[in-house]
Amino acid sequence: MGSKNKLKRFKENETFSNVYQPSREEVINNTLSLKGNWNKEVFKNNNPIVLELGCGKGEYSVALARKYPDTNFIGIDIKGSRFWRGAKTAIEDHLPNVAFLRTQIELIENCFAQGEVDEIWITFPDPQIKYKRTKHRLTNEEFLARYKNILKPEGIINLKTDSEFMHGYTLGLLHGAKHKVLYANHNVYRNEGAPEVVTAIQTFYESQYLEQNKPITYIKFQLK
Repeated sequence: MGSKNKLKRFKENETFSNVYQPSREEVINNTLSLKGNWNKEVFKNNNPIVLELGCGKGEYSVALARKYPDTNFIGIDIKGSRFWRGAKTAIEDHLPNVAFLRTQIELIENCFAQGEVDEIWITFPDPQIKYKRTKHRLTNEEFLARYKNILKPEGIINLKTDSEFMHGYTLGLLHGAKHKVLYANHNVYRNEGAPEVVTAIQTFYESQYLEQNKPITYIKFQLK
């Protein structure tokens, strides 16, 4: 994408009522007024809150919002030029139950209060295969601890990925720490019994993976 296009999208994001772009200082200093107030200030209801981490173009967040109108969805990504598409679609399709937050996932505890979130989706994250990149994997112990702090006690985490490495790494970590694995499947489109929400929604890249006969894996779990 050209730099002019990016600038245009950044500018347009600033006009979208469903996009929130706090400064890094505001988040780091823990002064974000939306923390603990997402339902009150943004969605104007008390419906469950579901996050999509590393939401990219926001396809999954928008599709979930369309499918579950009584749930609030927030797509999170540091790259606003990516989720511009999802934010624009949500506005065009009059979806009041989806919003987008531009921030680093490492700072998620500064954006949501303890127990404010009901569920988390991690869709096709970078598996960060090299050992020195372990600290950046979105399902490592440090990230899971962050998620636990913002999730309700029985909160759910979903990991959907095309990476067998990420699937195996996460599953091993979960079993080792005795977290509760509710469902695990290394090929959700080939094996029966996968939750409908997992196979009913596909991102653009996921469709490409399927055309290449690349297996899509999925884990649903709770933190102890």
